[in-house]
Amino acid sequence: MRGFWVCRVFILLQIYGLCLEPASGKRWKKIKDNISDAVKGHIPCSSDNCSCHLSVIQDDLRPFKGKISENLMAATIQRGVGTHYQIIGHKLYREENCMFPARCSGVEHFILQLIGRLPDMEMVVNVRDYPQVPKWVDSLLPVFSFSKTADYQDIMYPAWTFWEGGPAGIPHFHVCCGRSADQWPWKQKETRGFFRGSRTSSERDPLVLLSREDPELVDAEYTKNQAWRSEKDTLGRPPAKEIPLVDHCKYKYLFNFRGVAASFRFKHLFLCGSLVFHVGDEWLEFFYPQLKPWVHYIPVKQDLSDVRALLQFAKENDALAQEIATRGKEFILHHLRMEDVSCYWEKLLTEYSRLLTYKPQRRNNYNEVVHRPRKTEL
Repeated sequence: MRGFWVCRVFILLQIYGLCLEPASGKRWKKIKDNISDAVKGHIPCSSDNCSCHLSVIQDDLRPFKGKISENLMAATIQRGVGTHYQIIGHKLYREENCMFPARCSGVEHFILQLIGRLPDMEMVVNVRDYPQVPKWVDSLLPVFSFSKTADYQDIMYPAWTFWEGGPAGIPHFHVCCGRSADQWPWKQKETRGFFRGSRTSSERDPLVLLSREDPELVDAEYTKNQAWRSEKDTLGRPPAKEIPLVDHCKYKYLFNFRGVAASFRFKHLFLCGSLVFHVGDEWLEFFYPQLKPWVHYIPVKQDLSDVRALLQFAKENDALAQEIATRGKEFILHHLRMEDVSCYWEKLLTEYSRLLTYKPQRRNNYNEVVHRPRKTEL
């Protein structure tokens, strides 16, 4: 009799499994197919001589081929869209004004590393958050910006945040989250989404509201920024306490949103060894094109209409989630090292210098920029 019931239970479990498996499999089939197709079609780029990112330089400089005359440079400087630099005789000179001195310092760090190998040139470097050369304006100006969308023709350069002036003032970004990733291996991370940041865009609201509705799925809160005036600016609740970026690594799923422009935190999040959920695809930095959705990160619609399902998928498919997280971290470790950033700067400035149709003359009222070691270097 006991054998009969054991057999019957076994048959029922088989039937139950047969009924559930197709439904469960069907629910995630599209996402799994997206991942499978993306991974199969992905060709990893070479890590030699920062060649992974060279197509970005070619694309950004193509509109300026043979067109950067002395008059065009004068018009660009007069427009006041950035800080004017000159490289003359392997020395770096700069106009006195810089809107964000820490950002200029981060830019100058990389240029000074290369100064002995760079030809004479001059350029305008924008250290504001927003790009300056929209396509809908007739005049095409050679302006360097760290981020842009397809609607702009700025020349992208590696942001100052690779050295200083980044999230929470963290220098040497590989160190900041790399150690925390070791402290929080995948199996020990909290199985929740996580976000802390200010309300620079209302696009982040749905995630904060989802967190209030389902805190076991995601922990997302707004912190205070300079524009904060009342709890209305943090969706009717007191601003949350800021949490150092390194402590974000204790969560399995981390969210990246654009801010005013591209988010400075994107590259840091990968180093946590967590799965990055990247919202929207409009804003770019120079290294974004080689990061592929479903291969290195989970793409999220800009209106976050799919975010709950994507988080649930990650929770129910832990092995796949970890594989994507690992590929994302490996990409940063292999293709966004400090030597890759310096290499990109050198190739960018060398190729750019060839587009100038004149030999720049040093402005006598510009001071030489020299390397000043910071306390962290000492």
